[in-house]
Amino acid sequence: MSSDLQNSLISPSFPSEGLWGTVLAVQANYYQVKLNSKQNAASQEIENQLENLLPDPRNLESIPDTLLCTRRSRLKKLGQRVMVGDRVEIEEPDWQGGRGAISAVLPRKSELDRPPIANADQILLVFAMAEPPLDPHQLTRFLVKAESSQLPICLCFSKTDLVSAEEQTQWDQRIQEWGYQPKFISLHQQTGLMALLNQLSDRITVVAGPSGVGKSSLINYLIPLVKLRVGEVSGKLARGRHTTRHIELFDLPAGGLLADTPGFNQPDLDCHPQDLANYFPEARQRLADASCQFSDCLHQDEPDCVVRGNWERYEIYLVMLQEAIAYHQACDRQGHAENNLKLKNHHRGNLTYEPKLEPKKYRQISRRTQQHQLQILQDDELD
Repeated sequence: MSSDLQNSLISPSFPSEGLWGTVLAVQANYYQVKLNSKQNAASQEIENQLENLLPDPRNLESIPDTLLCTRRSRLKKLGQRVMVGDRVEIEEPDWQGGRGAISAVLPRKSELDRPPIANADQILLVFAMAEPPLDPHQLTRFLVKAESSQLPICLCFSKTDLVSAEEQTQWDQRIQEWGYQPKFISLHQQTGLMALLNQLSDRITVVAGPSGVGKSSLINYLIPLVKLRVGEVSGKLARGRHTTRHIELFDLPAGGLLADTPGFNQPDLDCHPQDLANYFPEARQRLADASCQFSDCLHQDEPDCVVRGNWERYEIYLVMLQEAIAYHQACDRQGHAENNLKLKNHHRGNLTYEPKLEPKKYRQISRRTQQHQLQILQDDELD
């Protein structure tokens, strides 16, 4: 076998032995795994590896691209969760049926809870310049949530053909003052897309943003074979309608994986109040240049605070700070707020956390249970 072919069968991101792949989608107890068998055979034993793994070792094209896998019961007993983006080992592949079993999961280099994705390299935040209108407060909430993941952020503005060049320039300068280098694209005019493709190449990218900003349309352009369902913007509410219902990784033609996530309009703010300032690049810069008088400074009305001052998003920071304080106060009263609290959006954007209803108390009794109870009553009457 030639040295070029041997080099093409080795991948630095996977172990040199066994059959490995990347989880593209999770549905119920089944996992769609993209195989890396063409890249992870050991160079010295490549002939033996192929004889064991392939139905016909002479035909490399006979390797399927994906397998539908289950998880070994021992992984479940160990509490090992399998997420989209995980690098996993496959045992007992059934090449004819396209099935396999996940026996091991490699350590993750990153992990997101919402959405649940492993090994992501960056977050692509997509916002529309118009339809729906661009809201600085909503944009900041998404940026803060993305900053809390500790992953690099690529901020992209779509539908630039709906605004003037002057308005686009103003937003560009404004976002740069926030500490970001935005990208502007238009699917209608086919502008700015090559620069975005270069940013996504050879990376696992999580796409997020409000509903209706064009995430599905963008993915359909980048990956034509996907054909995601596209929704329209509500004329009454000026909001997008949800079209993405689950998380799935898609192959980019130029290399890399793209994860589309369900759109949402108000991401939860569950960070600690003292950590909130670290998620604003403007505040981070001020803290890097000097330090506050108090180590636990919340940067609102404390004396000699270096963060408090004349920067655009400071008022937004104060609003989000009060929300973060309210969230942690509710945590102290309710225990683990992740299970007991829900975010409630009141009139004029007033956000509060309220206790969730107990599901068993308000759950409707099934017809089978009703018939069983009725049968018990009839038997009692006969007795």
